[in-house]
Amino acid sequence: MDINLLGKKALIGGSSSGIGRAIALQLAKCGAEVILMSRSEDKLKSTLLELDTSHGQDHGYLVTDFNNYHLHKKNITDFFARQGVDILINNTQGPTAGTVLSKGEEDYRQAFELLFQHAVYTTQLALPYMKEQGFGRIINVSSMTVKEPQDNLVLSNTMRTALVSWSKSLSNAVAKDGITVNSILTGYFETDRLNSLMDAQAKAEGRAFEEVRKQRMCAVPVQRLGQPEEYGYLVAFLASEYASFLTGAGIPLDGGISGTLF
Repeated sequence: MDINLLGKKALIGGSSSGIGRAIALQLAKCGAEVILMSRSEDKLKSTLLELDTSHGQDHGYLVTDFNNYHLHKKNITDFFARQGVDILINNTQGPTAGTVLSKGEEDYRQAFELLFQHAVYTTQLALPYMKEQGFGRIINVSSMTVKEPQDNLVLSNTMRTALVSWSKSLSNAVAKDGITVNSILTGYFETDRLNSLMDAQAKAEGRAFEEVRKQRMCAVPVQRLGQPEEYGYLVAFLASEYASFLTGAGIPLDGGISGTLF
């Protein structure tokens, strides 16, 4: 199967590192023109240099801080006033870890803006161009915790579930326009985010980091952590014409760790 994204433009959140970076690298290899998006301009410039340009693409980047919703809203509005995109990857860093009794109203508000409002607003701006083209791909980087909530990730559990539910409704509304909307339910991947969570767990439990890491890997049926490039492979497929009949789905990418059938 040859995935060809020539002539398609992709806007990718959180793409200066981790999963977002891996997605950007893979989409560029498939011929897409990539717009990177994160708050670190230095990292964006570094990633930009790594992107494949063998198909004549003119890649770019947008500096914005997902933690500052009102500033991000202005930045992304200005961006879409100048251009449209064919592929939108909704991906941000996760909120802080914590249990339901440790988080207050302000924590929930910030997580709501970070994981829900940002994606909804950006998606709404992207839709008119996609409808005009008769083609669009909206892909949410979500988490396996929407199916099996983890007690220490209450903010992520809550807000990601809301976004996946909203996305299902959206998928039905725009299917006739050639636009698909899917969410990837992410498991344990080799990223800075996972390392920070494991480090916090190790310190809280008075254990060595490597012990916690080994425990995570042993919990995954394939006995390892996912590699970011594997994430890029799935996103490239979802962004392509091959996935035109796949919409409204929450797709586990977790090495088999999810214990649910649906």
